[in-house]
Amino acid sequence: MAPQLQGYFNKVDEMAEGFIKRLSDAVAIPSVSADDAMRPQVVKMAQFLRGELEALGATVEERHPGAEPDRPHLQIPPILLARYGNDKSKRTILVYGHYDVQPALKEDGWATDPFVLSVDQKSGKMFGRGSTDDKGPVLGWLNAIEAHQKAGIEFPVNLLMCFEGMEEYGSEGLDDIIHDEAKKFFKDADAVCISDNYWLGAEKPCLTYGLRGVSYYQICVHGPGQDLHSGVYGGSVSEPMTDLVKLLGTLVDNKGKILVPGLNELVKPVDEEEKKLYEGISFEMKDLYDGIGSCSSIYQDKESTLMARWRFPSLSIHGIEGAFSAPGAKTVIPAKVIGKFSVRTVPNMEPHEVDKVVLTHLEYEWEKIRTNNTMEAKLLHAGKWWVSSPKHWNFAAASKAVESVFGCKPDMTREGGSIPVTLTFEQATGKNVLLLPMGSSTDAAHSINEKLDRRNYIEGIKLLGAYLHYVAEEPQVEQ
Repeated sequence: MAPQLQGYFNKVDEMAEGFIKRLSDAVAIPSVSADDAMRPQVVKMAQFLRGELEALGATVEERHPGAEPDRPHLQIPPILLARYGNDKSKRTILVYGHYDVQPALKEDGWATDPFVLSVDQKSGKMFGRGSTDDKGPVLGWLNAIEAHQKAGIEFPVNLLMCFEGMEEYGSEGLDDIIHDEAKKFFKDADAVCISDNYWLGAEKPCLTYGLRGVSYYQICVHGPGQDLHSGVYGGSVSEPMTDLVKLLGTLVDNKGKILVPGLNELVKPVDEEEKKLYEGISFEMKDLYDGIGSCSSIYQDKESTLMARWRFPSLSIHGIEGAFSAPGAKTVIPAKVIGKFSVRTVPNMEPHEVDKVVLTHLEYEWEKIRTNNTMEAKLLHAGKWWVSSPKHWNFAAASKAVESVFGCKPDMTREGGSIPVTLTFEQATGKNVLLLPMGSSTDAAHSINEKLDRRNYIEGIKLLGAYLHYVAEEPQVEQ
């Protein structure tokens, strides 16, 4: 029998202004993890969260990873581990979020003060840094607890929470904590839920069951001992920039086709059942054109476009370090240039196999250039892809919650980017991980004028609570 949720929904509506005030208080704390000067504010945000959780009756513990390896003068902000409920007869759900934010300055182009939650009463848009990424979703869990308390409704599960303050700066120290706590603080978790992503569009909710990984490389080409004048030396020396451009040109064509032999052969084939998941997704090509600001898409149909973004690998060239890039003309031959590119990986591309294929290709193509310059290619960092089963009982419960709040079945989506902590939780706990977004694709996370729509916030609080009710009783059928 479906949970009786109307009393909870009514209470969320009744408490909406208080929940917006809580978000306003959180946005006002400029918890920018990448800025040394703002690090005390990140710690302040952790203490704000701790205070709110304890006021609701949760128990909170702090884990302190210590100093940053490359910046020993800076301490990593505390990772908050919280528990609400300890009833052995109930299921236990582990949720993750982060309380740090990207940098933001009014002069960057913000229409309002980025650290003051500005609510447009007509449109319902709530502007402020961190509103959608990720303070709104984090507070959504706290709001769900409070709404249950005020409505006099028993909380359906034991809730474990893991909130960190370094997600926007590499999540330093988090993986070790998760693995260390997997058999301790997280030991009784039955499933994991992360709300740190977004709807595919602006109207229809989704559940996300896959992410691409990333392998990021650099190519360093070195020649002369110093930068040279092209009028004096041009035509008489082997130029590093010429060699690098030629080498980069062997990686991918202008239609997105990866030219590295053996890379596409690592990809798991798409079966018919998987193809069907793309047919009913609420997405139009106009959504893509609006997002990129032009009609320069490679494909003209929805299915091909979405599969290119989510299901297949891509190779992107990101830039050249050491090249002249300022306005005007400078007739210099750079002595050393460094090219940067990445491969977005998918099942079943194992990182070490990708490295072998990519680096072997670069060495082979370098020999063909026949130059007097030297080349070194190496991996800078890598994160593995993640994919779950959208038929798992964790997803089935979330799907029912979406239907109860929004009156429609959610789209089952993947994303082209990476959220490394997803895979970490799956590997450490051995439990299914669900991505349950609150915000929409129009929220401009990481950009100027970041916002969270009032509807998404308030209905999102209902969604998180409804999910907990459905996941509390969903038959645990593994698929």
